[in-house]
Formats: sequence, structure tokens, C-alpha cells
Amino acid sequence: MTAAAPMTNLLNLTRSELEAFVVDALKQPRFRADQLWHWLWRRGARDISEMTNLSKDLKGKLAECAVIGLPAVDVVRTSRDGTIKLLLRLADGERVETVLIPMGEHYTQCLSTQVGCAMACTFCSTGELGFTRNMTMGEILGQVLVGRAHLAQVGLGALKNVVFMGMGEPLMNLTELLRALATLGNVEGLSIASRRSTVSSVGIPHSLKILGDSGLAVPAISLHAPTQELREKLMPKAARVPLDELLACLDAYPLKQRERVTYEYIMLGGVNDSIQHAKQLVRLLGQRRCKVNLIGYNPPPPEIAPNPPYRAPDPAAVLAFQEYLRSKRITTFLRRSMGQDIAAACGQLKLLEG
Repeated sequence: MTAAAPMTNLLNLTRSELEAFVVDALKQPRFRADQLWHWLWRRGARDISEMTNLSKDLKGKLAECAVIGLPAVDVVRTSRDGTIKLLLRLADGERVETVLIPMGEHYTQCLSTQVGCAMACTFCSTGELGFTRNMTMGEILGQVLVGRAHLAQVGLGALKNVVFMGMGEPLMNLTELLRALATLGNVEGLSIASRRSTVSSVGIPHSLKILGDSGLAVPAISLHAPTQELREKLMPKAARVPLDELLACLDAYPLKQRERVTYEYIMLGGVNDSIQHAKQLVRLLGQRRCKVNLIGYNPPPPEIAPNPPYRAPDPAAVLAFQEYLRSKRITTFLRRSMGQDIAAACGQLKLLEG
């Protein structure tokens, strides 16, 4: 008995792939691909039957061979500060988390790109999960569709920005990341421009060059230490790329006129938060076209780690660190940690239940 052909997840098809599928596989006129694309990415259709302007013949053919494979929402947790974390179940049963962060009148969504993470940074709960697999374009952008639908359902603001800062190292899933970014920016679909898309990475030079050449997003580099020696202790796998090699790559990153490379710096109490560390950071970045985001360490919830490896920094030390950087004309921001009470803040994503 011949096994049935697998169903095509329409969300895994780029614009050109969808057109080829409609024209070549389904033998339909090209304009049907435009209609289908609109239903998928602009209207957020969850079922082929919703697509009222498609012909009965096309809907019948689609129903036989294709699905709209959205992630399922297992758990929704809402923080006191308005942050929303969704625990999503993928088609194979694997789970990831995505976070909707209120930013005034609109929301920013933190997207995952891998199930788990292979980088094992010592301050990150996600790294303790280990790496399971890469996510597909449809799974990555399915988070956006589900996030938008949830915001609409509960009557909250629009989703305006995305940051690839959730589970996983985006540049270790480069092919699907680039496909997702291109689809994300399509003006006939989700229409989230490159200036509203940020890719966070520990820094993989070859992949950063490809991302830069694509022009699809600006990078945020997880630096977290001002010296190679300290970075090796905090991020042993990421630090296999020497800091001088990483910074040389970023110096060559093609930026638009008002763009700068963002360096993310998690402040760990008593570890990397002294004025001496600030001076080292100035020596490292002082002449570069950049900005620095300082992020206070978010200890994991007690149910995950009763004895966390680090402690949060003293607020006075954070302010002194920031003022020193600013005194040396380095643009520096304190990034407010959102959603700590639901384990949704930076470094806390670890598949918590409701």
C-alpha cells in the first residue's frame, strides 16, 4: 500500500515557492497565488475554508494536499506589567515560547528560532534545555500570526516590531531565518520592515556577513563581557570566536545612515558590573559605531533554579556603569526587564507550564 504524500504547510512557502506551488502543482492561474498569500499573511486565515474569494476547485485541491500549520497555544501567562508569554506546541509535539512585550500603544514580539539552544551560555535558562532542532520558516512566523491573533482577541494594541531574541541562536538556523525575514518584510503580507526587525546573536562572523549582505535586519550582539577571558567563562561556546575577529566582522557590517550595531550586555552582580569592567568596555567599543543595551540579570524562578549561578546587580552599580559609558560618549540604554514574574524576561525562557 502506497503511503499518502505529506501535506504541504502553506506557511513554509516563500512568495515565489507559493506561486510555483499554485501554478505548477495545482495548475491554477498565477493570480490565485496572490489571493492565497493575502489570506495567509495579511488576513491570518486559519483554515482554507475561510478563503471566500478562492474558487471551489482550488479550495478542493488545497484541502487534499495542503494545510495552514499554525502552532497551537498550550498556555498563556500574563505578567503584572502586561507582558504576555505564550507556550506553543509545534506539529511534532515540540514546544517553544514566544513573548509579547507592551511598548506604549503597541507590542514587540520576541521570537524563537530553535527548539532549545546549543550555546549553553552560563546565565541563560534556555541553554540548559540543550538543542533539539531548528524551526522552519512557518514555525518562526507562525508565532507572529498567533501573537497577532491573541492581541486582537483580547483587544490589545497592534504588533509593530519583532526581535529574534527568544529560544535558540538565530544565526545557527540561518537559511530559515533569512526566509522568515524576507517573508516578514513582504508589503503584501505581514509588512514588518527591516528597521523593525532585530536579530540577536552571540556573533557568528560568516553568518553575520550573509545577514548583512541580505539587508533584511539589523544585529544585536550578545557581548556580555568586555574581555576575551571573561567572555570565555560566561559564554564558552560563543567565545570560540575571538573578540577581535567578531568585532572586525561587525565593523564591516553594512549599516544604513542612522543604523548602529547594538551590543547587549547582561549585568551579573559582582562578575562584570564594576567600573573597571566599564573602562574595559570603553576600550573595546569606544571608537565603534554602536550603542549598548545594559540588562540586569534575571535570576530563573526558584522552581527552576533554587540556587541561581549569579545574582542581580546592585542598581547603583548599574547606574554608575551607564554613566561612565555615557561620559565616554557611548550611547547607552538601560533595558527594562519585562515579564520577570512569569519567567518571560531575557534569559528566562524554559518551557514553564501555566
